[in-house]
Amino acid sequence: MEEFVVYILYSEKFKKNYTGFTSNLIERFKSHNLLEKKGYTLKFRPWVVIYVEFFNSKSEAMKREKYLKTGVGREFIKNLISKI
Repeated sequence: MEEFVVYILYSEKFKKNYTGFTSNLIERFKSHNLLEKKGYTLKFRPWVVIYVEFFNSKSEAMKREKYLKTGVGREFIKNLISKI
């Protein structure tokens, strides 16, 4: 069974965060930090993973990612970052 991961990345250097989901966190993390040639995450390297949640379905992961991008979700992320 495929597993999905919702993750939050943080760039200490730029004080930015990024939320996404994937079925392969290692490869996705590598692409954010090394491989991508364009896009948002390219500008704010290096990234560290500060939070992960695991899901059994893509739809559950997408729902959680969407929630984390709401006002309440952003507060949750801000609290996480404040503990770093």
